[in-house]
Amino acid sequence: MLGKKLAIVTGGARGIGAGIVRAMASQGARVAILDLDGAEAEKTAASLPTPGMAVACDAASEADVARAVLAVAERFGGLDIVVNNAGVGRGPSNPNTLEHPPSDMMSGADWDGYLSQNLKTAFLTGKAALPHLKARGGGAVINIASIAALVASPGLPAYAAAKAGVVSLTKSWALTWAPFNIRVNAICPGYLWTRAWEGLARRIRHTEPAFAELEPRQVFEEMVKRRVPLGREQTPDDIGQLAAFLASDAAQNITGQWMAVDGGITLRQA
Repeated sequence: MLGKKLAIVTGGARGIGAGIVRAMASQGARVAILDLDGAEAEKTAASLPTPGMAVACDAASEADVARAVLAVAERFGGLDIVVNNAGVGRGPSNPNTLEHPPSDMMSGADWDGYLSQNLKTAFLTGKAALPHLKARGGGAVINIASIAALVASPGLPAYAAAKAGVVSLTKSWALTWAPFNIRVNAICPGYLWTRAWEGLARRIRHTEPAFAELEPRQVFEEMVKRRVPLGREQTPDDIGQLAAFLASDAAQNITGQWMAVDGGITLRQA
């Protein structure tokens, strides 16, 4: 479905990003993985059915992103698809833990870190990729947000604000870039077992007595049972399949939209 399209996926070495990379490569796209962990990105790229490319890149650094995007465009001969997936669930003041700092303990540096790693990353990559998309006569940009952008998330204020910013940025870009035949959409994942969710599960275990005796994975599974109407967790491949569709010509008239892949979580909290 993606023919020989040329794609970049930021944060594509593992987790949701790797799921997106696999889905697009399986449909014929040539995919470049931009990730802070260059070695892991190389492993993921080497596993693809269609030869990929890995570039070590800090998606929050304007210079690094500009260098990486240019390198990919030159190697591939252009760019058709950009997936802004890079992001983290923790701030800079607690680099040795995956837990989110409570609202009343969050520093200005924590706040800035969440917005930099989850919103600025999308802005910088989109900005760097825009000339290359225009040169190809159009393309698709897919921003990975979160259901935290859509419903109240009292334990994740900065993360939720950053992801809400991603949804808003998606709409603004979609309207601004429509004259260039560039479509921009956002995906809001629900409950996936990732490193970020593992950290959140640890925090839930420490703050909610009912979960005190459970391991992080058990906390996650219990949350899925309680809050997901379909009763099952979401996976990186779920996100990947939707991303591949949105990047394809089958979605040629879809732009400026956010889509939740959450098993119905947001229906209960709307």
